[in-house]
Amino acid sequence: MENTQSWSWDHFKSAFNFTVLVASLGYFVDMYDLVLFGIVRIESLTSLGVSGDDLVTQGVFLLNMQMIGMLLGGIIWGILGDKKGRISVLFGSIALYSIANIANAFVLSVPAYAAARFFAGIGLAGELGAAITLVSETLKKEARGFGTTIVASVGIMGSVTAGYVGGHFSWKWAYIFGGLLGLVLLALRAKMLESGMFQSVQSNLAIKRGDFLSLFTNRKRFLKYLGCILIGFPMWFVVGILIILSPEFAVVLGVKGSVSAGNAIMYAYTGLVIGDLLSGFSSQIFRSRKKIILIFILLTSLFVVGYLSSSNLSVNAFYVLCFVMGISIGYWAVFVTIAAEQFGTNLRATVTTTVPNFVRGGVVLITLSFQALKSTYGLVGSAYIVGFTTIAIALVALYFMEETFHKDLNYLEE
Repeated sequence: MENTQSWSWDHFKSAFNFTVLVASLGYFVDMYDLVLFGIVRIESLTSLGVSGDDLVTQGVFLLNMQMIGMLLGGIIWGILGDKKGRISVLFGSIALYSIANIANAFVLSVPAYAAARFFAGIGLAGELGAAITLVSETLKKEARGFGTTIVASVGIMGSVTAGYVGGHFSWKWAYIFGGLLGLVLLALRAKMLESGMFQSVQSNLAIKRGDFLSLFTNRKRFLKYLGCILIGFPMWFVVGILIILSPEFAVVLGVKGSVSAGNAIMYAYTGLVIGDLLSGFSSQIFRSRKKIILIFILLTSLFVVGYLSSSNLSVNAFYVLCFVMGISIGYWAVFVTIAAEQFGTNLRATVTTTVPNFVRGGVVLITLSFQALKSTYGLVGSAYIVGFTTIAIALVALYFMEETFHKDLNYLEE
């Protein structure tokens, strides 16, 4: 046991390097902007003259524009990451969403706001995938799980910062602050070095890189890609349904007091940070990605039942439930790491960039299914059906997935 701890500690220390630091700060800014719109939605739209029911309608429209941008951007940046390099994506994506953020502060109409969110979405889509790919390829296989965990955990703290800034400053200054943070990071990224694995592939013109369509033309490769996406669905069921709609659930569950969606999000994301640290470090200590994801999905099942079967809780007790559910879905770091480890160097950035964005896009399917069932089964009944369907699908996908902890990433997809 002592040797295991020493071995783990040595590789944990090796994960603290310049590349991991800058990648972490980049994802911090990424998460800040990703969450900020939800926090300043009402204030910003009201200042543009939107009121009443249009606050919801236009808010959904703007969120959809951002999501469309992210889905499109995930494909664009993923392909560019494999064709032009991981560093070029880290530069281009953060430059785009930083400029879009600053522009967002000066919009005078909803269409202009929508354009800003669309381009910000494109930019936001590239950050995490390129960062995780670069960190995975530059660290030793025994340490890469630590590195990707640091990136994800620091990044999620950006959402907590967005909550603070959005709550204490005007919506315009909140957007400007995020844009300026991104531009400052560009200076730090000038000193980052490209992945050696990518450079060796780049020099060989015979190797086909960033072929997105090849993920769908080979059955085995497609099923592996689909599995990477499906294991992430329970996380976004909890966030997109149980946390975002927590005020509505609180009423049905008889919570004694008024529940704020903003507070529920804050507690859930705080739990996510802790969960990411626990899952990432555990995957290193126990040398398995699959076992740790399995444990966290089962914990998610347990806490979802606890949430949906609760009754007459105090507001604080309800927030504690949101917090522990956040911990249980905090396998985001391991989820993205396992996607990076599943595919060869010539497709790795494409996969690692598109997978998290397709999972985010899957929220649309989850919410539509929930809405369709709600009229028949009620709020709690439809949540049980949709929630445990996503969990069951994730467990099946995980069962057929390859264990990748010990995998050498210096290989190609044929």
